Amino acid sequence: MTEKLANPAPLGLLGFGLTTVLLNLHNTGLYGLNSMILAMGLAYGGLAQVIVGIMEFRKGNTFGTVAFTSYGLFWWSLVALILFPSMSFFGNVLTAEANAMAAYFLMWGIFTFAMFFGTLKTNRALQFVFMSLAILFFMLTIRELTGNPVLFGDVTFNTITGIEGVICGLSAVYLAIAEVLNESHGRTVLPICPTS
Repeated sequence: MTEKLANPAPLGLLGFGLTTVLLNLHNTGLYGLNSMILAMGLAYGGLAQVIVGIMEFRKGNTFGTVAFTSYGLFWWSLVALILFPSMSFFGNVLTAEANAMAAYFLMWGIFTFAMFFGTLKTNRALQFVFMSLAILFFMLTIRELTGNPVLFGDVTFNTITGIEGVICGLSAVYLAIAEVLNESHGRTVLPICPTS
């Protein structure tokens, strides 16, 4: 007797994508860093992806396990980096300096770039998600190291980074919706361009 398991990846992609879009709308300057972003980071970006990573483990998908669990824990660690310095429960925790945040984003960029190579036999949509995410992490590293310089007029490097982040997040949302619709209809409704 075979057991058919649902594809958990769209849930993880939506958790990642929607949270990434909302955080990067903040980076573009649309609104300040607020509880909405932190709540999304804890719940949908964080918890949902960790759950999906565990579900991918059950399916025997090493790539999905590592990717979803790692990025879920990324969101939790980012929220912790923001909240810990203001919480007396943890004692006197210093706010991470720019060079520490640069190292943090750089390591996530290297990890993401390495994971990109695991997408080469999947589909172009997933490749785009991972490459655009690696670029986003490297841009965040540059932002931290350069102090967010003004590029032209009122446009800062962070604004450009935010736009790139919104594109990255929307690409994950697209892939998630495509996987749901394509499976639901039993045909290609939204193309994801498989490599084989």
